[in-house]
Amino acid sequence: MADLVDQPPQLRQFLRALPKGGDLHHHLDGAVYAEHLLRWADADQACIDKADHRAHPGPCDADTDEPARGLASRAPAFYNETVDAMSMRDFVPGDGADSGHDQFFDTFGRFAAISARHRTDMLALVLQQAAAEHVRYIETMTDPAALGTLAPLVTDMPWQTGAYDKALAHIQDGIGQRVAAARQAFDDDIDRLDQRLGCDTPDAQPACDVAYRFQFYVLRTLPPEKVFAQMALGFALAAADPRVVAVNIVAPEDNPTARADYRQHMAMFAFFHRRYPDVALSLHAGELTPGLVPPADLRFHIAAALAAGADRIGHGVDIASEDDAAATLARMRNQPVAVEINLTSNDVILGVAGAEHPLNLYRRAGVPVVLSTDDPGVSRIDLTHEYERAVREQGLDYRALKQLSRNSLIYAFLPGPSLWQPKAPRRAVPACAQALEAQRMDARCRRFIKASDKARSQWQLEQDFHRFEHRVTTGRS
Repeated sequence: MADLVDQPPQLRQFLRALPKGGDLHHHLDGAVYAEHLLRWADADQACIDKADHRAHPGPCDADTDEPARGLASRAPAFYNETVDAMSMRDFVPGDGADSGHDQFFDTFGRFAAISARHRTDMLALVLQQAAAEHVRYIETMTDPAALGTLAPLVTDMPWQTGAYDKALAHIQDGIGQRVAAARQAFDDDIDRLDQRLGCDTPDAQPACDVAYRFQFYVLRTLPPEKVFAQMALGFALAAADPRVVAVNIVAPEDNPTARADYRQHMAMFAFFHRRYPDVALSLHAGELTPGLVPPADLRFHIAAALAAGADRIGHGVDIASEDDAAATLARMRNQPVAVEINLTSNDVILGVAGAEHPLNLYRRAGVPVVLSTDDPGVSRIDLTHEYERAVREQGLDYRALKQLSRNSLIYAFLPGPSLWQPKAPRRAVPACAQALEAQRMDARCRRFIKASDKARSQWQLEQDFHRFEHRVTTGRS
């Protein structure tokens, strides 16, 4: 691989075939390219606003809308402008345009009316892409429709900052009803997905072999009582449904409401984490840079997320500006808490790339690192692209990439014990050490992985690496 660093096409070919483990920081709504969204808008007979390229259901207004039906062939220039408006394609900041940060986050409102109707279609495309890139596992953030039914619960909920037991008692029955509805929605989505991909049939697509789980997310830009109600639903759903493996918090961390309420949000997470200790937390924290927010906001977000119970940190870009960053890094190393690195996202949103990115700061501190895509459809990338950037911009060698790929399953929220020892991620557990050394399953290891979804995926990844390295070194399949 080292010989290919200055040969981008050959490097991409090599890295596309590289086994990649999992993508752990992945937003389903932002995962699909705009061309697919517009194809679905065409089928839905939706409309595209001529001024801001925002999609909405029909009927269309002849003066202010372009019908999505036949848009690509009827008005190709407008179609291409809409693709640009719904993504970071061809985006150049300046000249009166939005910043990369604003363009990125504004895209979601432009295609929300489409993506809300096509969750199964989006998930099918995500799994198909993962299979094509040799990705074993996807952990994607999405919310069930039940999230939109919380308003009546919040309307008369008694709200006082810190009085969380009282607030939860008031909405508990309504949360239980919505958990049941959310679980049914997941059942229906997965049934449609399996039918679409032909899973459990002789014609099953390779995408059927990609494992996936969901993270529930709450919106940090809402009033605190609404954030609390969303957390209540998310934790209860994750506790009840094994397909929902974690709760997260999303939306711009620099938003005024998000900044003002950050400590309160972490207190809420700590409250629910005490009630649901088995529900994992993967928290967006530190997606900030100097100048984007006042210096005080750079000093504590990652440490506060860890104190709230975070099992993984998403982004973590501002670590060098945190108070006692060394102690925070040591805690992440020792606990351990992995950091989800999103190189392209951090570049286009925050302008942080190359030597300015803290990826190698985390690595030198011994913090486990995983590479992920964030919103690959909006950013117009794939996971292979993130591995390319890790090699060409961050100087990672093959051994480092292989460990990052392994990390993505070690720190995945898949159930069961890991194939690797908790405090020594390069050493196999005794039950499978001999089998891994011999690259041949034995009875003891078979019993171990049979009881663990995580270990089973990890074993498959090791077999993928064995075949990949054999093919590369011998030129034979």
